[in-house]
Amino acid sequence: MGKPTGLTALYAVGVLSYVTLVSTLLSGPAVSVPRDSERESEQKTARIPFTQRYHSVQHGGIVRAANSAITCQTASHPAAASCAKVQRGAQGGVNGDFDMLYIDVDDDPNTYNSSRAELALPAHSRVSYARLYWGGNLRVGEQKPPRDNGRVLFAEPGGEYKAVLADTPVAHRTADGSDAFQASADVTRLVRQSGAGQYTVAQINVAKGQSAVGAWGGWTLVVAYENEQQPLRNLAIWDGFETLGAARRTQSLKLAGLDIPAGATGRAGVVSYDGDRSMKGDTLRVTAGRFGSVSLRNSANPANNLMNSTITDFGRSAFKRQPHYVNTLGYDSDVFDLKPALSHGGDSLNFHFSAGSGEYFLGALFVQADSRR
Repeated sequence: MGKPTGLTALYAVGVLSYVTLVSTLLSGPAVSVPRDSERESEQKTARIPFTQRYHSVQHGGIVRAANSAITCQTASHPAAASCAKVQRGAQGGVNGDFDMLYIDVDDDPNTYNSSRAELALPAHSRVSYARLYWGGNLRVGEQKPPRDNGRVLFAEPGGEYKAVLADTPVAHRTADGSDAFQASADVTRLVRQSGAGQYTVAQINVAKGQSAVGAWGGWTLVVAYENEQQPLRNLAIWDGFETLGAARRTQSLKLAGLDIPAGATGRAGVVSYDGDRSMKGDTLRVTAGRFGSVSLRNSANPANNLMNSTITDFGRSAFKRQPHYVNTLGYDSDVFDLKPALSHGGDSLNFHFSAGSGEYFLGALFVQADSRR
């Protein structure tokens, strides 16, 4: 079984994965979950370099569930496409064109935003590790206070809300008019007990309204699992919070010490924020070992516009989400086919991200690739 990894000094913060629900988040019914510690602790930092969170070589894979937290309401100028058409994936349409409002699907009067997505696990699988990521923009038509960045509500399939508190420093930085953050927490115990199904995340601290930068936010649940019926694979999760744009155009991450056979299969997932469909030049190139790099792409994510407000697997948006908007207006959680980069095999994988004319925030990378041993 794999183990969480990372820089102890950076991530050790007196962790609370689940806490008793606080009145500032929700005054309605909730399940009270025992604390791992009696003392809440939250750290904030402007920049969190990417580090490896989890790595394992095991029979199994990595899956994820994801959704956005905010969507369009009315266009801010006559030339903008209608909100309904943009939600269905019409050409163009960016968050700065609209007055944005919260998604709220849970019929709970005590929450102001909530969305759901299905976690699909193969039969006979056991969850090895599960991590919940959430983030958004605090400054749009309103300025949200950052004190609630590290808290969300999380409900398993058929379950009630539990409050989840970030167990890492909460990344919080301003750039290009936005006030951005990402937080995350280990939710392995709950996901292992609950298994596959629809998960709900609520009360993400994102701002609504209209501005040139636009509102955006969402969540992704990344799950590594063991399954003896599946091939032996390298499984890895990386996270951090980096801005790619005018000040810094590139970011590279390397997964070393691998033994990937020629003709291997694999997948790579990316979580990012504020990627717009109208901005070109966002790319991701992958190099296996000493061989040439390959640009990741698919029908929903062109090679030169990878961060384009989509939630897809290999270019398809087939798994269940509520709501199921094609254009998430600023939130990306996409899974790409790694097979084109693995044709020769290799002993390492290098992921090279770049930004073009726009700017985006890179939050997480998760990787699955076949292994000889």
